[in-house]
Amino acid sequence: MISIKRWGSFLLLSALCNPGLARESPPNVLFIAIDDLNHWVGHLDGHPGTLTPNIDRLAREGVTFTRAYSAAPLCNPSRVSLLTGVAPAHSGVYGNFEQLHDKLPDAVTLPKFFGNHGYSVRGAGKIFHRGPGDEAYWDEFFLPYAATKPAYSKQPSKTNATEKGQDKEEEDEEEDKWAPWGPFDADDSEMGDGMDADYIIEEIERQHDKPFFLAYGTFKPHLDWRVPQKYFDMHPIKSVVLPKVVDNDLDDLPPFGRRLAREVLDVSNNRDFSVPGGDHANVLKHGQWQAAVKGYLASISFADAQVGRVLDALKESPHANNTIVVLWGDHGWHLGQKEHWRKHTLWEDGLRTTLVISAPGTYARNARSDRTVSLLDLYPTLAELTGLGLPEGMDGQSLVPLLIEPDRPWARPVLSTYGYQNHSIRTERWRYIRYHDGTEELYDHDADPNEWTNLAAVPVTAEHRNVMNQLTRYFPEVNVPPHDYPGPPATQAD
Repeated sequence: MISIKRWGSFLLLSALCNPGLARESPPNVLFIAIDDLNHWVGHLDGHPGTLTPNIDRLAREGVTFTRAYSAAPLCNPSRVSLLTGVAPAHSGVYGNFEQLHDKLPDAVTLPKFFGNHGYSVRGAGKIFHRGPGDEAYWDEFFLPYAATKPAYSKQPSKTNATEKGQDKEEEDEEEDKWAPWGPFDADDSEMGDGMDADYIIEEIERQHDKPFFLAYGTFKPHLDWRVPQKYFDMHPIKSVVLPKVVDNDLDDLPPFGRRLAREVLDVSNNRDFSVPGGDHANVLKHGQWQAAVKGYLASISFADAQVGRVLDALKESPHANNTIVVLWGDHGWHLGQKEHWRKHTLWEDGLRTTLVISAPGTYARNARSDRTVSLLDLYPTLAELTGLGLPEGMDGQSLVPLLIEPDRPWARPVLSTYGYQNHSIRTERWRYIRYHDGTEELYDHDADPNEWTNLAAVPVTAEHRNVMNQLTRYFPEVNVPPHDYPGPPATQAD
């Protein structure tokens, strides 16, 4: 462990190898997590009509990673892997019901790591999947609803029938819809994310006698998509663009791939959480595709506004020039692509997310890196940026070289896992998926960025088989079974 008193000497030595570390005192860390945020942000041109001016502003102050992927397409395994540096296949955390303290009892989580090195560690909102995580990880964690009913338990305001794409009869069938969305008659300050932002702002503004690791996690744009009216007004229904899809997109998928598309499957216990008939069929039945996309866009804009308040407070504080800011979404999100909604898949839309890192010093600014990177890389990256040394057992790799030279060669692909022995390998050109039953999918992103053509479907060319053989070496050699593993999920035909 490096003491605060010895920091200056350490930095002097470190700067010889890494000029970006040349600072007078230990850097603070502002750690921002956006729940269920895919790549639909303005600076990535993720989707027409996306309005994220504050996230885009942060991107201009640092490096945005255009090909950032989660280690798992589900909240708990994604966050556990990021916050411990241990990949799902090595922890056995595959779903939302495994507990970090059961699967990795000796793990040094990211906030605990900074606490062990003399940092004040505080947070608010959604960082770990369930509440604040182990209380031992934090000096303080803000829970705005510990003694009160959540403000977002209110019913949303009614939108007009024309905008919703419904007639009166369909409006009466509200209970049959796959998920609720709509505007609140409420101010930002009444929303949980707004209250959490207030806490983080107060922490930024107060005096600190030691460096801080401050974590702010929004719950939006996670379902339900209920946010104040003004954010819905920012996205008129006539301007809402649907994702690009093709008919019969599932025809060339193996049976388990089709099952993931049509169900919301928790692969740890083989339970389907979609509505009867499937989410996408339900959205189409009620004519809700545009309204649902609008709800997601409005929720992103709401989350962006809260992030903006936090970033404004940092900019106006004495800590502005000595704080590393990291902003990340925990996985991707489908909005009808491959007839799927939510996450829970190993395709591009289930895994690709937003990642921005802004670090003081001589690191790149207003830059984009097109290298493939994983959220698993954040733990070792922050350890190197702060000069605190890296714990053993990290499955990720520090991104500091890309913060210095965003376009440098980076041959390391991203491994993502959804359930026991279901894996995806993503390089800059290829995505290769292999499921627990040995079935496969291969996509060439140079020719097929939407992953519409599965090149692993019969007949497989010698060239494509060679690509898959080469990528196979990146699959994990160890796959820890989940507790009480009932065997692989059943593979079902249509």
